[in-house]
Amino acid sequence: MNLSRKHLLTAAVVVVAAVAVLLKYWDYVLNPWTRDGQIRAEVIQITPRVSGPIVSLPVVDNQFVKAGELLFEIDPRTYAASLDQARAQYDMTGDSYQAQEKQIDSAQAQTDAARAQIRQAQSGIKELDSQIIKNKAEFERQQELLPQRATSQKSVDRARASYNISLEKREGALASLAQAEASLAQAEADLAQNRASLGALGDNNAQLRQARAEMEQAALDLEFTRVLAPVDGYVTNLNLRHGSQAVANQPALALVDINSYWVDAYFRETSVGDMRKGDKAIVTLMSYPDKPIEGHVNSLGWGISQSDGSTGFELLPTISPTFEWIRLAQRVPVRIHLDSVPEGVALRVGTTGSVLVKTGSAEQ
Repeated sequence: MNLSRKHLLTAAVVVVAAVAVLLKYWDYVLNPWTRDGQIRAEVIQITPRVSGPIVSLPVVDNQFVKAGELLFEIDPRTYAASLDQARAQYDMTGDSYQAQEKQIDSAQAQTDAARAQIRQAQSGIKELDSQIIKNKAEFERQQELLPQRATSQKSVDRARASYNISLEKREGALASLAQAEASLAQAEADLAQNRASLGALGDNNAQLRQARAEMEQAALDLEFTRVLAPVDGYVTNLNLRHGSQAVANQPALALVDINSYWVDAYFRETSVGDMRKGDKAIVTLMSYPDKPIEGHVNSLGWGISQSDGSTGFELLPTISPTFEWIRLAQRVPVRIHLDSVPEGVALRVGTTGSVLVKTGSAEQ
């Protein structure tokens, strides 16, 4: 009897254990879990835009800074002098531009005056032509009257003189017209040359634009001597010292953006089939095992690298054969967005933890 009871008890324990294992396995299937999770964040490389010695370094390594706070300052004196020089050059260019404008105005005035002289000369020639016709007719009439003794020789000579004078005046007017036309051609040439030398007018002038651009660049370079924090975050890997040389476009320190933390969790490929974006997740960091962090699935990776593949003959991949009876599941990266961080939990990039995803919990 006792033996039967022992057998029944043993069987019951086995059944309970089997059920527990099945329930645990089913829970694992519904809520996949991994120990391979890491804290990530956007790490911004702080790179100066200009070179020079450090004259101010108000931060220390691992210090928290606000966006817009001064990280370090490069000696601004050289760049301030360059800005003054660029401003002076801009003023000189503006003065030269105004002087050229005055030359253009003067050349335009000379052109207008030459055109007025041409119009005046043409009008005078037209009047002289009428006078010539009139004087010629009078001279011919006097010549016809002289044989008839209806006029005197003096009247004929007087008419001849008036006719010749009008012809001489016309020759002088033609010479004045030619001189006015030559003056107009010279004035137009000077005007065209001055306009070509000046270029476009106003804000479209190339020389003014270049001088303005150089002045603005000098102002930017001076502004770039003050390197400010672009975001709220923690200073890390600070190797600068007061007096050390900052080099343009060379990273000087890193800044961890405190508003960009997430978790990269690596699940077996057999566990991600039912995962969806938005599924709730629980992250437990090794540094804070008693303070789980709530989050949700932000995205699932769409590819992983091939560890044993390389380019071989004819550009085809070379795959080393494997003879394992058990095929190891690949691990797929899953990004977890952290919804809320418990008070007292300090997130640090690279620290690890476990991640549990509740499949099917995404809001529809």
